[in-house]
Amino acid sequence: MAFDYGTKRIGIAVTDPLQIIATGLDTVHPMYIVDYLKTYLKTEQVERFIVGEPKQMDNTPSQSAIHVKGFVGLLKKTFPEVPIEMLDERFTSKMASATIAQSGMNKKGRQNKELVDTISAVILLQSWMDRKVF
Repeated sequence: MAFDYGTKRIGIAVTDPLQIIATGLDTVHPMYIVDYLKTYLKTEQVERFIVGEPKQMDNTPSQSAIHVKGFVGLLKKTFPEVPIEMLDERFTSKMASATIAQSGMNKKGRQNKELVDTISAVILLQSWMDRKVF
């Protein structure tokens, strides 16, 4: 399960049991993420959490990194049995926007920030899966 964390929305993506393809799951307000995950984990197995790590072009943490650090702390405290990995999220929002634009979606659909956040989480998760060594 991957998260594109934002202070207004968290994009969430999951993968199939064989970890072949990432799929957008939802966007959730940070206030509701713990309840959402508790409900989800009652019925679904999650091997690990992948969290987007916000960085600047010079590889230093971006301004939003402090918020992501708090989110990761919350995940560790609430779900200690689920390992967490951080993954560089630079360009995921731009890639998500480009993907949406190429899809032929109308202007209103392309401006849907929830969709951008979900697709950013999908890109994070797919990137993590592509890096795994089999």
